[in-house]
Amino acid sequence: MPTWTSEAADSRAASRTDRVPDAIRQEIAARAAAEGFEAFGVTRPEALGAAGDRFRSFLALGRHGRMDWLAAKADWRAAPRAMWPQVRSIVMVGANYGPAEDPLARLQHSEQAAISVYAQGDDYHDVLKKRLKRLGRWMAGRFDCDLKVFVDTAAVLEKPLAAAAGIGWQGKHTNLVSRRFGSWLFLGALYTDLDLPPDESHRDACGSCRRCLEVCPTDAFPAPYQLDARACLSYLTIEQDGPIPRRYRRAMGNRIYGCDDCLAVCPWNRFAQQASEAALQARTALHAPRLTELATLDDAGFRALFRKTAVKRIGRDRFVRNVAVALGNMRADSADRPAAIAALRRLLDDAAAPVRAMAVWALAEHLGAAGMAAEAAVRARDPEPMVRAEWADALGDTHSLGGATSTC
Repeated sequence: MPTWTSEAADSRAASRTDRVPDAIRQEIAARAAAEGFEAFGVTRPEALGAAGDRFRSFLALGRHGRMDWLAAKADWRAAPRAMWPQVRSIVMVGANYGPAEDPLARLQHSEQAAISVYAQGDDYHDVLKKRLKRLGRWMAGRFDCDLKVFVDTAAVLEKPLAAAAGIGWQGKHTNLVSRRFGSWLFLGALYTDLDLPPDESHRDACGSCRRCLEVCPTDAFPAPYQLDARACLSYLTIEQDGPIPRRYRRAMGNRIYGCDDCLAVCPWNRFAQQASEAALQARTALHAPRLTELATLDDAGFRALFRKTAVKRIGRDRFVRNVAVALGNMRADSADRPAAIAALRRLLDDAAAPVRAMAVWALAEHLGAAGMAAEAAVRARDPEPMVRAEWADALGDTHSLGGATSTC
């Protein structure tokens, strides 16, 4: 949470009387654009309104799953002044990361990995934080103000704040939608004690459209404008520890990191533009990698491939666990299927228990119970209960392997 505090606090009020708030806002907007931010808006801390109550309801229903960090400072998220009483204005900025092609097209190629658009380039946390820090340092020097900057790692409700600042609106999938950039905006927030004129909030422009709700492969939306993260593939592939719950495995398809389905189907994407910042564009190696190649990654190889990307934070074991599930979902007519089966056999001996567990399930998807019997003679007595449970399910017998039970 980078903070800049002016050393001239006693003279601040006098120095600001010579500046018109509208002119200050325009200067900040121009500087933000010069730093590469394509979207800009200003709001007040109190403008969150009912969004804070909706967030508390989300937590009370347990829909945040194991993301305990969301609940840890819930009051700060719901009320910005609880975090910093001095904040008077909130500057919201956005950076476009629009893809070069429809992300849904990748789902038709079961031998290729589908990595969420936002994670195919450099880590947006690093890219945006550097820009926002430069903007903050300039503001502190120019206007004698105190401020704090945030990029998706602090107790800030960025999406409702961006909506309140007029950058877009929260769609029925709960994500921000922009008339100019569709679904593809990274957001940053700058809290300041400057008193700036706020922008008008953006009205909801979803109308009767339900595409984002209907396309979700796991039915993660209990109702419009409500998300149950526990059923969301982004949560399951990134935040979930251990095996992927059985009821969601086939729905994963070849999605191994995140899911863009609800973003990609939004009609407002017809106005979206490809990201102009090279760092936010897809790296060639991450655009459509083959699953069989990703299955061979050790820790060093994983770190090298995903250096300076958002993917790196989940670690090799969780990533290869996801790859194993995707290999199990590879179509029977794929030319890569023999290589996928060979890769899964190797993963049966992986050092990480969640990887082994998912390799058992995935291999059974290709070989069936009869085909797994030969493998079971050597490996079914795994020391980890989660792995033994998968073997029991794969063999159609929940009693022969020490009473292991499946991961639902």
